Amino acid sequence: MLKKHIPNTITCLNLISGCIATYWAFQGDYQMALLFIIIGAVFDFFDGMTARLLHVSSPIGKELDSLADDITFGFAPSAIVFSFINSQLPIHDLQLIPYLAFVMAAFSALRLAKFNLDERQALGFIGLPTPANALFWGSLIVGLGDKLHSLPYASWLILLGTFVSSWLLVSEIPMFALKFKTWGWKGNEVKFIFLLTCIPLLLLLGVAGIAAIIAWYIVLSVITTKRPNV
Repeated sequence: MLKKHIPNTITCLNLISGCIATYWAFQGDYQMALLFIIIGAVFDFFDGMTARLLHVSSPIGKELDSLADDITFGFAPSAIVFSFINSQLPIHDLQLIPYLAFVMAAFSALRLAKFNLDERQALGFIGLPTPANALFWGSLIVGLGDKLHSLPYASWLILLGTFVSSWLLVSEIPMFALKFKTWGWKGNEVKFIFLLTCIPLLLLLGVAGIAAIIAWYIVLSVITTKRPNV
């Protein structure tokens, strides 16, 4: 049947979006790279939903989804960070330093593998989701790239940040998911507070507001979400 191929086709569009995002990242066009990461996130949202609606979920679809996600939300943001640091550190002795950015792609793959096996993540997340991590780095470089260029140690701070986010990806920190069983306030307080605070952050900070939202999501998760039983 044709319909059984629809979810996997959408997943492949996610993967292709990640490839295009990576190309633009290596070209130094971070805006286009971020745009295609966002497009990939849209496809990632709809592939699982489509599979459930059509009742055509399959093991191969699950594996394909993880592969696509590591390209779009692991390799592409790593390429953005690599390209930015590489433009900041043209010194010959430091030419290998930017490649450390790809540690984030490896940890993204590890996070996705853990997610596929972790039965605790049905209603929430354990560790930072890869799309959130990708959107953080893409929006940070796009929104604050000019200001970061003027800072003498920006590349080192960004590299340190990639190590921190790599740890967050595989950490045991519980983080809430924007899944609503009901639309009432009770039981959804944290989710509604988060969504309401996103609006002023975007209005005040523009593209950089996306990075601020992801940072706020992490902080809010840490202070409000109970650690699950291992």
